[in-house]
Amino acid sequence: MMGTALSRWTMSYFTAALVFLVAAQVLMVAGYGFPAVAAQAPETLVLVHMVTIGWLSLLMCGALFQFVPVLVARPLRWERLVLPALICLLAGLALLLAGFLQLAGVFETGISLLALAGTLLPAGFLMVAGVLGASLWGGGLPLPARFVAVGLTCVLVTALLGGLFALLLSGFLPALAEIDFRTQALPVHIAMGLGGWLSFTALGVSYRLLPMFMLSPDRERASSRAVWWGGVAALALTALASPIAALVEKAGLREATNQTPLLAVVFGMACVIIYGFDLGFFYRHRKRRTIELNSRAAQGAFFALALSGLLLLALLETGTLERHLGALLYLVAFGWLTGLGLSQLYKIVPFLTWLECFGPVMGKKPTPRVQDLVMERRAWIWFALYFLGVLAGTEALLVDLPDLFRAAAVATLLATLAIVVELVLARRLCNVPENNRLPEGALRPRLFLPRLPLNSDKWRPQ
Repeated sequence: MMGTALSRWTMSYFTAALVFLVAAQVLMVAGYGFPAVAAQAPETLVLVHMVTIGWLSLLMCGALFQFVPVLVARPLRWERLVLPALICLLAGLALLLAGFLQLAGVFETGISLLALAGTLLPAGFLMVAGVLGASLWGGGLPLPARFVAVGLTCVLVTALLGGLFALLLSGFLPALAEIDFRTQALPVHIAMGLGGWLSFTALGVSYRLLPMFMLSPDRERASSRAVWWGGVAALALTALASPIAALVEKAGLREATNQTPLLAVVFGMACVIIYGFDLGFFYRHRKRRTIELNSRAAQGAFFALALSGLLLLALLETGTLERHLGALLYLVAFGWLTGLGLSQLYKIVPFLTWLECFGPVMGKKPTPRVQDLVMERRAWIWFALYFLGVLAGTEALLVDLPDLFRAAAVATLLATLAIVVELVLARRLCNVPENNRLPEGALRPRLFLPRLPLNSDKWRPQ
């Protein structure tokens, strides 16, 4: 990332994301939402959207604002939209959660909060996609950037469907209720969000970050291209399942209408398997023999991804997918996506802090290493506790033991809080020896708000 600008609002996105993650886990410990109530209940929808939009999407947006310029070796375009997008997303999410509470009967207003959320959230994601899409535009894209481009398309589809759901629940668009829009569009909404926007984008970013952090060969490989093509095919088949089924049925092949989702699963599983071989290649061929904690902790997330695939196949084989869908989604959201997010934050936050703090004096004064900002011997315990908690929580959901799930949620909450404390300590340079903490000319970074004005040269370490 040397030679590129620091994204001004990335730390603000990360902070907001972590607040929502901790808040969601507190609600789980308190027994709020699924599995105490039904998966379709408004209380569960509050939890789901705190995790998917508040935590995972804000985390992904903040990371992409920093890494897309690295992927394409071009500066971020339309950067002035980054803060309005954050405000729009936070306001839209607050209205969405309030709207679900309104549906649950917690309070009553004469205002359709869900309808307002259904406008603000798509607008926020449209701005995010505009900034990142404009930055990607022009010239041939490297493979990781092509993953991101597909992910941006998926987030727009997800946001559009979410907006229509919000309007439908608000009593608008009654025509959608007549065509059973929920049954047709909800699987696409979930698949495009978790699979396309969050997972597919995470795969693409990992193809750049893992080789960079472990000093592994990062040339484009045929297997990596196969993952991209297979993922695109799986997402396209998922998004177009209903139109394809209608065409097939119209052609008189009613027995073939269920083959499209099955084909999408086959392509998706093939992607996961090939991606696993690519990960093995990166770890085996790394030049950095002793890898840092973020790369070791990421292995827990990759294990959760593989386990999610196996669990999906087992549930399909036994015909219990609908009954245990909550356990599968929990493993994907907290084992794979959250595990990967927390592990990479443990590297990204100190790295950005180092650039922000010591970039202005780099080469002029003695500076600490990035690894001096963290204490890995202490932090590995929190990652181990986190992944054990996720596994226990998934098992509890599979065997329908809500009390055990809450106990597991306590473990994941404590681990998350400890990791957040580690990030704050890194941000405040607390692990750096005092005599080397702030050499003359270095800038003490703020915790999560930017210090310097937009386009300042001091944000562009060379």
